[in-house]
Amino acid sequence: MPVPTLTTDRLTLRGFRAGDWDAYAALNADRVVREGLDGKLLDRDQSWSQMETFMGQWALRGYGMFVVEVEGRFAGRVGILQLAGWPEPELAWTLATPFWGRGLATEAAAEVRSWAFATFGWDRLVSYIRPTNQRSRRVAERLGAAREGQIAFLGKVADVWVHPTAARGVVV
Repeated sequence: MPVPTLTTDRLTLRGFRAGDWDAYAALNADRVVREGLDGKLLDRDQSWSQMETFMGQWALRGYGMFVVEVEGRFAGRVGILQLAGWPEPELAWTLATPFWGRGLATEAAAEVRSWAFATFGWDRLVSYIRPTNQRSRRVAERLGAAREGQIAFLGKVADVWVHPTAARGVVV
């Protein structure tokens, strides 16, 4: 399945390409970035495998992760994840540190969320966020998501943030 391209005023959201490997591997090797996820650094080969997984999810589910481009530069990833064993689709985002603090994660996630609700007609979309990940929590809050509780997720505790089905009050 081809990955759609979404655009906002500042961003292009597109599928992964082989040429993204170096930038994606650098993102996955950044300790500051990985602390907000599962804490595990990924090496170059693991980054390639993860890109393959993301692209495979598009073929199997019709949704997946997008690359976030800012002015033609790789800035990170955002999209809908639902890997094997996940309880429900998750709106997830990860940006490289040079792109933090500009509202780009909120803008990208809002665009993907709107696309997902319009495309699939879902009535629920969540984000799983580690309680210590204050930056991601703030993105979820700006998106109008509400914390519903906690679950054991990927071997750790995660807060479950439920997104509103209609975009309301997104603060970029």
